[in-house]
Amino acid sequence: QVQLVESGGGLVQAGGSLRPSCAASARTFSSYAMAWFRQAPGKEREFVAAISWRTGNTYHADSVKGRFIISRDNAKNTVYLLMNSLKPEDTAVYFCAASNTWGLTSRTYDSWGQGTQVTVSS
Repeated sequence: QVQLVESGGGLVQAGGSLRPSCAASARTFSSYAMAWFRQAPGKEREFVAAISWRTGNTYHADSVKGRFIISRDNAKNTVYLLMNSLKPEDTAVYFCAASNTWGLTSRTYDSWGQGTQVTVSS
């Protein structure tokens, strides 16, 4: 499995921006698709965005399309989630995940980070 460590969450006012990052272990990083999921209190884990490490192709959930952008930095073995125009409903714990196949559901991913809290105040 890939070891993943998220950072960069925090508290921000509505309309603001954050860019959490996810650092992956270097040994197998190039073989994986990476994704961000989020989970709000009392709700199920929700897909946010995914990126193919090899091709750079991305996919964003409709709820964040046009506001969030997933990207990767090969040299740093790191994936980012740029979050703009944040809304109170974006408040959740954000998890980074890795998989050796492409997918948009949590079942596809077998390595998970510990999560980083994002709180958006109104």
